[in-house]
Amino acid sequence: MAASEPTVQRLFDLSGKVALVTGGTGFLGTAFATALAEAGARVVISSRERSRAEAAVARLPGDAAHVGVRLDHMDGGSIEAGFADAVEAAGQIDVLVNNGNEGVLNDWTDVTHEQFTWQQGNVAGYFTLARLVRNDAVERGDPASIVMLGSMYGQVASYPDAYAGVCPASPAAYHALKGGIIHVTRHLAVYWAADRVRVNCLSPGPFPNMSKAPGEMVERLCTKSPMGRMGEPHELKGAIVFLASDASSYMTGQNMTIDGGWTAW
Repeated sequence: MAASEPTVQRLFDLSGKVALVTGGTGFLGTAFATALAEAGARVVISSRERSRAEAAVARLPGDAAHVGVRLDHMDGGSIEAGFADAVEAAGQIDVLVNNGNEGVLNDWTDVTHEQFTWQQGNVAGYFTLARLVRNDAVERGDPASIVMLGSMYGQVASYPDAYAGVCPASPAAYHALKGGIIHVTRHLAVYWAADRVRVNCLSPGPFPNMSKAPGEMVERLCTKSPMGRMGEPHELKGAIVFLASDASSYMTGQNMTIDGGWTAW
């Protein structure tokens, strides 16, 4: 090995980096924030409630002074204010995980025009915050890594029989949103590559919150997966560290799907 070639440990090491995780108090967001902290990053967690964000960072591992800020990614003014607070508290943002999601549960049978439009506001929030991170990194002359959260449902349709008689179908507005997030990832990656700002997407497959998801629906979903089970949040930790770190330094504009083989059928 050449003396200048980084080791695997160094490639995955996030020491000295600051990572902002939106929705970092949630089911998957907690795993993302924990993984980045375990890799050495100083983590900024955002939530619509500052108290929830501060409580979440208090539980993170490591010696870094993690930070909680208020940021509502469905509100442009809140995005700008929350990002400014994050930079003021942490000095810089090197990694962004756009994970927050404002959902609409109505399926295609009864979703209103206003509800469908509202859900697409998530991708507007992702874009706005990503641009702020990009502009700040360029101004500092530093690289940055941006990770968007997509979904297997941004790539394939859901099975009607998985939901029939149990709960509403997977919302059409959600599928439209996640497909848009995957494609805007490609667009921004191409335009920002020369700025040393990488943009990739992580698309989880079936990772239901077992404490909230209908049991019969989960059983049906398991039959649709080659691995025959649902994913657990910790099974995304390696992927988020890979995408955030120099381990993926030659990767941009890509969508990494972790779905137990769901989209391989």
